[in-house]
Amino acid sequence: MSKPQLIAYVDRLAGDLTGLRRILNQELAGAFGGVHLLPFFVPIDGADAGFDPADHLTVDPRLGDWDGVAALAASHDVVADLIVNHVSVDSDAFRDWQARGDASRWAGMFLTREHVFGPDPDAPEIEMVYRPRAGRPFTVYEVAGEPVEVWTTFTGQQVDLDTDHPTTMAYLHSVLDRLADGGVTLVRLDAVGYSVKRAGTSCFMLAETEALIEHLVGEAHRRGMSLLVEIRGHHRHQQAMADLVDMVYDFALGPLTLFALYTGEVGPLAEWLVERPERCLTVLDTHDGIGVVDVAADGQHPGLLDTDQLARLVAGIESASGGTSRRAVTAPSGPGLYQINCTIRDALAGDREAIVLARLMQVLAPGIPQVYYAGLVNAGNDVARADATGSPREINRPFLTGDDLTAALDDPVTTDLLALLRWRTSEARLFEGQFSVLPADPGVLGLRWENDGRVLEAWLDFPTRSFTVTLDGESFTQFT
Repeated sequence: MSKPQLIAYVDRLAGDLTGLRRILNQELAGAFGGVHLLPFFVPIDGADAGFDPADHLTVDPRLGDWDGVAALAASHDVVADLIVNHVSVDSDAFRDWQARGDASRWAGMFLTREHVFGPDPDAPEIEMVYRPRAGRPFTVYEVAGEPVEVWTTFTGQQVDLDTDHPTTMAYLHSVLDRLADGGVTLVRLDAVGYSVKRAGTSCFMLAETEALIEHLVGEAHRRGMSLLVEIRGHHRHQQAMADLVDMVYDFALGPLTLFALYTGEVGPLAEWLVERPERCLTVLDTHDGIGVVDVAADGQHPGLLDTDQLARLVAGIESASGGTSRRAVTAPSGPGLYQINCTIRDALAGDREAIVLARLMQVLAPGIPQVYYAGLVNAGNDVARADATGSPREINRPFLTGDDLTAALDDPVTTDLLALLRWRTSEARLFEGQFSVLPADPGVLGLRWENDGRVLEAWLDFPTRSFTVTLDGESFTQFT
């Protein structure tokens, strides 16, 4: 599992699982060795585009069924989500608990404010809770005829689970069983950083959270799957998890690459390439946008960018996108920004040379390149859709099927990227070797790979947005 991966909402790229399998084996043939299916469970169109499952065991019939997932797994590694922190308010379990209270078989599965903080509705420890949205992390629901403050870390329609409760753990194990039976290769733990709550803490990435992750690693391995942890937060969390799980994300690579392109300053990027975890998925853009929190300080620990550099990054995205990125900025419960929802195309003002250089940086970095479908087809910010739906995060979650997809695949930037990915896929063995960062002129990043007697050297010039690559001593431009 070292070849590039595609990450996509099935319905938004290909309509259904059959359509996605066709695209991967025809138009995108040779470019990807794996695919991350963003949540395909019932329903795919809830409050958070599938990240609020009402039924985590069933494929949304509009996409197909588990046989369709298995058919994909026959030709590509399949990545799927185990959504650890929450389920939908429309789940049968939550509805039953609402109706029957303590008499429900699901009683205890859902976390309440009182369970963590006791009877005081304004306990001072509540202010310590970190969440990726502004405001208190609770929503009042009627349970057995009485109002109850239920934990809702993300939206009021996503109710948090009590991961200390045996019913919750049995539920999570059942989802792992279903994913394994469907041929899933790599399980992504979604929102796991928020899944353990304790009074007097931030309720984010506690020691108990790490223990839960370690338990789920063992359960995934027991079922023949690897485990990827998703943590949006200070970069030290990725480093801490690297030895505990099979894979982590390099969420910092995207903002650091953008910063280098905006400013010509490659120092922060070069330093990160030396200290970052080795077993990682590299991303530039995701369904959650461009991370700010991943390169920022957290109040106690310095960030990969200082305050001034971070401001220049945010201003650069805003300027390049013509101000549209301001419509989709997510702020956490504390100071600072969490993420900016913006496509890579608009974050780089549609500059083809800059986009190609950013993608070259991604595929040359150690790890598995994972390319978000909106970036693959060089989509821009869909401001009209974000405004029409009232959901700012829809700005970089396009629907691209039929004729729209055909036209998008003919985009020159997409053509460049597919050539680059096909080359990276064909040379997967080279990128399992020894990586190093080379001394270079100011503004230039030198990278070297060596394996089986073969050597690749690349010189990425960020101020001029150009590059030179040699493979075994010969100038190499196959992917341009």
